[in-house]
Amino acid sequence: MEALFDHGLGAGAAITLFVCLFIALAFEFVNGFHDTANAVATVIYTNTLKPKPAVILSGVCNFLGVFLGGIAVAMGIIKLLPVELLVAGGTHVGLAMVLALLVSAIVWNLGTWYFGLPASSSHTLIGAILGVGIANSLRPGHSFGQGVNWEKAGEIGLSLVVSPLFGFGMAALLLLGAKRYTPMRSLLAAPPKDVPPPPGVRALLVATCSGVSFAHGSNDGQKGVGLMMLILIGVLPSGFALDFRAGSERMQRATRATVAIERVIDQHGDAASAPERASLHMQLRAAREHLGPHARVRDIPAGERFQVRQAVLLADKSLDMIMKSGGLALTSAEPDALKGLRKDLRNLTDYAPDWVLVAIALALGVGTMFGWRRIVETVGEKIGKSHLTYAQGAAAEIVAASTIAVASATGLPVSTTHVLSSGIAGTMVANGSGLQRSTVRNIALAWLLTLPVTITVSAALFTVFRRLLG
Repeated sequence: MEALFDHGLGAGAAITLFVCLFIALAFEFVNGFHDTANAVATVIYTNTLKPKPAVILSGVCNFLGVFLGGIAVAMGIIKLLPVELLVAGGTHVGLAMVLALLVSAIVWNLGTWYFGLPASSSHTLIGAILGVGIANSLRPGHSFGQGVNWEKAGEIGLSLVVSPLFGFGMAALLLLGAKRYTPMRSLLAAPPKDVPPPPGVRALLVATCSGVSFAHGSNDGQKGVGLMMLILIGVLPSGFALDFRAGSERMQRATRATVAIERVIDQHGDAASAPERASLHMQLRAAREHLGPHARVRDIPAGERFQVRQAVLLADKSLDMIMKSGGLALTSAEPDALKGLRKDLRNLTDYAPDWVLVAIALALGVGTMFGWRRIVETVGEKIGKSHLTYAQGAAAEIVAASTIAVASATGLPVSTTHVLSSGIAGTMVANGSGLQRSTVRNIALAWLLTLPVTITVSAALFTVFRRLLG
């Protein structure tokens, strides 16, 4: 954390930095109380836990999920952004980008929370990112949509569509299985008022609540990690463009990767990919020249660190374009080898300091303990026409926790809100309880409006912030 204070920032830049960091933490705080209801509604409405201990448990598990869940989702979110914005010189472009993302996401999250709608923070943030990318592509010298990673957007969009359908279907199947095979018929009945479930059932529901909360932290919390890193790199590139923890072994791996990648593209590149290969060679050599004379990242001169980051990101993008265009005639084993080399190359740029993880984890965990009641009432009372049973709560949360955990491991952001809400809806249908059409309609409307609203708002804000900060 000392990198925040040892670069002689002027008063104006320091104020801007801390305001931006505060807004990033505010986003995670809002995310905490907006999405926490998805984890605690089932344990509250089955009398497994009282609201206060349920929310505290969820907050602690969210904290642990952020800190222990890795940064694959954070990097996946960042890869949606145009590379030119990620490597642009000067701080005003990066700050305009991040402020537009955060403000538009917070506004939409607060609006849907106020009306008690279980809308998706993941959906919200992705729409905001696309809005920034589209707004950037409308500037002179660009073509519409240029620079947005549409393939990555498609992957994430597919995960956001498929995951709630999967949650609906799997939770329904789990409940049908329980109805057929469980000897404990009390699991299938509405819980008696203010009577906790049997000890075994209670332990299961506490475990599933904890699992959903941990998975939420490992997925949603990582989005805040990525945004904080964008702020830090934009304002203090000499301190955060590269991972200061990298020593000689990681430096050597990155340097060797630049040589190995050049060897592969020279051996297998076709004539059509020659311009892209020339650009890739230039970026790889630039990275190697900066890295070669130094044993550690700390030894690289401050003015060169962001140049290394630029070279690495641009080289990775060029290699990705060549591979996707079919410009390399690779053997069956070589794509995996190149994937490993790209990972070695980006091991200096894809990182987050521990203090960033702790800050985001605290914001998400503390946010979990506030403002949860509105969404809890919608999830627990207004999706189905009957009271939530023990079996329904367990089925929905088992599916939600496992789905989000798999998505986090693969670096795909999914919606905790949509997966769990659709899981509860699936159990209501499987139980023959029926759905409250007005609630389902409102949730679906929020789902449909999230992308166009956040794209429009973030695009407008990006344009305004660019002019104000420029």
